[in-house]
Amino acid sequence: MRARLRDRVAASDPGLLRLTAGLRTAGAIALAVAVLALLGTDVTHLVAGALAAMVATFAIREKQRGQQAGTLALGLPVALASMTLAAALHSHVVAGDLVFVALIFCAVYGRRFGDRGTALGLIGFQIYFVSLFVGATVSGLPELYGAVAVAFACSALVRFALVPETPTGVLERLRGAFRARLAQLLSAQLDLLDAGPDEADRALERVREGTARLHETALLIQGRLAEGTADEAVARLVQRRVADAEIAAERLGLSLLAARGAERADTLALHLPGAPFPSGGRLPVREEGTVALRRDLQALRLLVLRPVGQATGTALSRVRNRLLDYREEENLPDASPAVQDAFRAVGEAARAVLGLRIALGGPQDESDDTPATARSREELDAEDAVLDADADAEDAEEKPTGLRRPTTRAAVQVAVGSTLAMVGGELLSRDRWYWAVLTCWIVFLNTASTGEILVKGYRRLLGTVLGVLAGIVLAGAVGHHTWTAFALVLLFVFAMFYSAPLSYTLVSFFVTAALGLLYTLLHTYSLSVLVLRIEETALGAACGVIAAALVLPVQTDRRTNELLATVLERLGGVTRSAVEQLSGGPPLDLLDQARDLDQALADLRAATQPLTHPVTPLRARRDTARYVVALLETCAYHARALAATAELLPTHPSIAADPRLRRAAARIAHNIETIAAHVTDEHATARIETGPSIASLLGPAAPGAPRYGRVTDRVLRHLQRLDEGVAGLARPLGVPVKASDG
Repeated sequence: MRARLRDRVAASDPGLLRLTAGLRTAGAIALAVAVLALLGTDVTHLVAGALAAMVATFAIREKQRGQQAGTLALGLPVALASMTLAAALHSHVVAGDLVFVALIFCAVYGRRFGDRGTALGLIGFQIYFVSLFVGATVSGLPELYGAVAVAFACSALVRFALVPETPTGVLERLRGAFRARLAQLLSAQLDLLDAGPDEADRALERVREGTARLHETALLIQGRLAEGTADEAVARLVQRRVADAEIAAERLGLSLLAARGAERADTLALHLPGAPFPSGGRLPVREEGTVALRRDLQALRLLVLRPVGQATGTALSRVRNRLLDYREEENLPDASPAVQDAFRAVGEAARAVLGLRIALGGPQDESDDTPATARSREELDAEDAVLDADADAEDAEEKPTGLRRPTTRAAVQVAVGSTLAMVGGELLSRDRWYWAVLTCWIVFLNTASTGEILVKGYRRLLGTVLGVLAGIVLAGAVGHHTWTAFALVLLFVFAMFYSAPLSYTLVSFFVTAALGLLYTLLHTYSLSVLVLRIEETALGAACGVIAAALVLPVQTDRRTNELLATVLERLGGVTRSAVEQLSGGPPLDLLDQARDLDQALADLRAATQPLTHPVTPLRARRDTARYVVALLETCAYHARALAATAELLPTHPSIAADPRLRRAAARIAHNIETIAAHVTDEHATARIETGPSIASLLGPAAPGAPRYGRVTDRVLRHLQRLDEGVAGLARPLGVPVKASDG
């Protein structure tokens, strides 16, 4: 029971990153308030210390503890300087406004200097805001200095002692999350196999969600490998094993669709949200082979769930051996070809799980190995031996300069928007105008186009309205019970950071509800203040959108086209490199190229959110954006599979290079380049080519030679699906099609 609960928590919060962020921030605030209360600090300075502790905690993003300590040490003088400026300019309205705008510009511009520049910019801006919130004056600076110093010390104590986090520990928890999410995906796939006609669509949607969540965890692991492993060789080994497991799980889902008799069981069904269950497969297949298939899916899930340290025992070894035996053709049960292919997929998934166990837990007991299991171990050992830790030098990319640099452009935009918000905010209120400026500044964080800013502004306004309603209820219930209010504020702060990656609307809700309680503590609460908060928030969001639309604008279409071109470029690079290696070319760093493709696709998916948002009035455009992203995810899956197969060549004598593949894949490369050309240049005239299947383009190597072997057959299936997916992009993107001869 305890292990099941642990797996649920690990799957819902990979690496416990959200839980750690919430506990660390709430803990820093609680400790700072406790220390300041023991020192006899008044409520105003308690609030200042609590807000400073929150800023000092959430602003720091580095992964290494030494870097975090350095940024925290630099952050204290930055915070004190910012507070001094705010207090000194308290009675100089014009000068204070100008300095605030300059500080906002510097805070956003500082993002170009990495995590440390971003953190120091955040601290400078937020502490200035805290000073305005508590009404800092020159005479009150000594007490405020003390409160801020205590807050930073408490933040450091919580970060490094009470809620410590090491790169190695985070990576270990992410591995556990990957295992838990893989088990959840297998459960969804088992439900898919058994689902009746009425449950088929929902079962397929669960498989889609599970596939996406597994991919998300794989990307999180990728981002933590450099800091969380002993050396690059270990990092590459873990990267390879995670990639193998992800590909095997996705292939298994596709095989199960085919085993149910789906007429169009392609990977698009696993990536297009809301797509119906493929026709022909709504009724589950009832035959003797599928009974064994269900049993073995449950066994595979058990194998995944059992931790490496508890993976001993004869019974578990027998289960593992039985699943790995399906990699041998003679061990496949008597069933239809589609069901047999599902058993092959189970065998490949079992091999991937074995590889994960060896990579994460070291050598395993081999006394009960069958010949098929021994062969799988030999293959994995051979792969491990040839993984080269030396990464190829990356080509230097030309980076934009001046106003074309994203950080500079965003800094100018937010400075202009904040100026508008400042003027409008002061017209609404001489005392609370900074809420409009804060909203304008926040909507520019982690956004890159006008559409993204519009969506974020809408979410912040919605969360603020709901938070005001909650604040009205809570303020009346709490009254002037100081410690009850502080306890609720801590609860909301924890909830805010725990929900941050899930919903920005929830973040805004918790922030606004907490502010209502803080106003109660400062004896400045009233219904008109909370209503003013809504007005200032709406004004700030509007000013942000206006600045983004009129000052150095980056339209959503332009942003998505740039990212789409990047995805196509990396898709073409992975495909060309994999086919070149499969054709007998030199070994290349394919896994890193595949992960670069995944990251580019994740960026594109985020950038299309304004187009796919449920409230968008352009329904046809929304459906097109979803379809294009789903097609690209399908293509990325097949490219990853090609890359994984290509990396087997140096270690598997049974897998031989086939020079004919280079010729067969030429059309795919041409079509990717043609589509990319149309995306970047609307006047491009090139057409994509269609025609005979990829398999028919291969042809025999010599008269009388076999057409192609089993491995080449698998490669061809991926190439065929990739060819279909790339060609499918032509219609939604408006690329003309030219049928090839023959």
